[in-house]
Amino acid sequence: MPRACLATFVMVTSFLSTINHFHMVATAGLADDGILLTPDIVSRIHTDHDSIARASSDFGHIVEAIPNGVFHPTSPADIVALIRLSISQPKPFAVAPRGQGHSARGQALAPGGIVIDMRSMRRGDHVSMSSEQLWADVGGEQLWIDVLHATLEHGLAPRIWTDYLRITVGGTLSNGGIGGQAFRHGPQISSVHELDVVTGMGEMITCSPDKDSDLFFAALGGLGQFGVITRARIALEPAPKRVLWVRVAYADVESFTSDQELLISKPASSGSGFDYVEGQVQMNRTLTEGRRSSSFFSASELDQLAKLVLDTGSTAIYYIEGAVYYNDDTASSVNQKLERLLEELNFVPGFAFVRDVSYVEFLDRVGREEQKLRAAGVWDVPHPWLNLFVPRSRILDFDAGVFRGILRDAKPAGLVLMYPMNRDRWDDRMTTATPGGEDVFYAVGLLRSAVAAGDLERLERENAAVLAFCDREGVGCRQYLPHHASRDGWRRHFGEKWGRLAALKRRYDPRGILSPGQGIFPAAGSDSL
Repeated sequence: MPRACLATFVMVTSFLSTINHFHMVATAGLADDGILLTPDIVSRIHTDHDSIARASSDFGHIVEAIPNGVFHPTSPADIVALIRLSISQPKPFAVAPRGQGHSARGQALAPGGIVIDMRSMRRGDHVSMSSEQLWADVGGEQLWIDVLHATLEHGLAPRIWTDYLRITVGGTLSNGGIGGQAFRHGPQISSVHELDVVTGMGEMITCSPDKDSDLFFAALGGLGQFGVITRARIALEPAPKRVLWVRVAYADVESFTSDQELLISKPASSGSGFDYVEGQVQMNRTLTEGRRSSSFFSASELDQLAKLVLDTGSTAIYYIEGAVYYNDDTASSVNQKLERLLEELNFVPGFAFVRDVSYVEFLDRVGREEQKLRAAGVWDVPHPWLNLFVPRSRILDFDAGVFRGILRDAKPAGLVLMYPMNRDRWDDRMTTATPGGEDVFYAVGLLRSAVAAGDLERLERENAAVLAFCDREGVGCRQYLPHHASRDGWRRHFGEKWGRLAALKRRYDPRGILSPGQGIFPAAGSDSL
């Protein structure tokens, strides 16, 4: 037997012995709050090869961390019981909730512990509505695509969406949840009224800005460190029917960033701006890759864009992606609104591309690209993604140093995002770290894939060079969906929030069992929290 397989066999065999012990000593009694502590909970821990293998990696396909078992809860009460089982042991086991496993560097993994398969609770409709008060109660295990369809049945929808909808509510709320509507409504965590959270003490707590607010604000963007989000009450608004989906191209970064900042400065009350604003950087190979995966550009339009690169001698082109929502009652005027808006922008003449699509088709655009990439065999590959928040005052320096410097000759497969957000739409009481001191910061996403031999190592070197450039030049950026190799790195990441977060960790997860894959705090059972 190979050494790695032997080590896994010994580890899981030892864990099975512990499981059998739990079966023998468990009683059929109830805890004070009615949580069942019986062998039934233990029986939901799967240790078969396929379960372990699936829970040992994530979307990134970079890190492997083997758990001792995978827990399949049917209700939040099961999660409570599992956590209490852990902390009842002299040496507790780590616990990591996992939705779609859409982390890039093992953040959803639990080496030597238990992965909670949140999908096991996704049975039937876990979305309940208040059409009058404009909110929906949503299970943390629910996919955003399912939330979309459930709320649309009532003519409503959440205000802010991530670009990809086949990820879970609890997963995005544990990180922040950003997209092209964030400039107006803030991240997804800013549209939450209430949460149910299972803490590392095995307590189910309903929290809000007015009740147990410290846990509420800690859990939102808290990277799973303070509890497992099992329910969220999310703000809704009337849903549009149609979208004018627009992309306009730029040959210079100055016009590109200036126009984006103009667009996000327009107040919603004016009705004169886009409802969605994002930006992309198209480098050499990303234009080629677009032929395979684009749900927007036609082949002839990609040829136009490639020619623009040649004609301008640019290493890259930029384009703003915008959306104007409308319904039947505004259909007659929406094109005039778009024309007036485009007249204010300084894109390359003749390089405005418009599609008229349904609201669902627009929101689920990445889902269609996923199917094309899966068919091409380039979806389940390593994804060494790097996401950064960059202060507005340094975005041109970042562009010069990264896109026209470090990545000048790069030919990445994947997507490069670059778009601004308004700082006042973020609540500092929440855990997510953002650059301070400026009204606007940019989200920059190097969402690249390793599709050929040697790609992963090269992309990792380039990511390291980007981070080193930011540190050396004092750019003041913060990672989004962060990964840091040391606790000093995490302290710098959270900055002035660090002391409060450490205190909340001691309060809500004093034995350090939750989400160990993040590597923020000492491991389960440590006395150094």
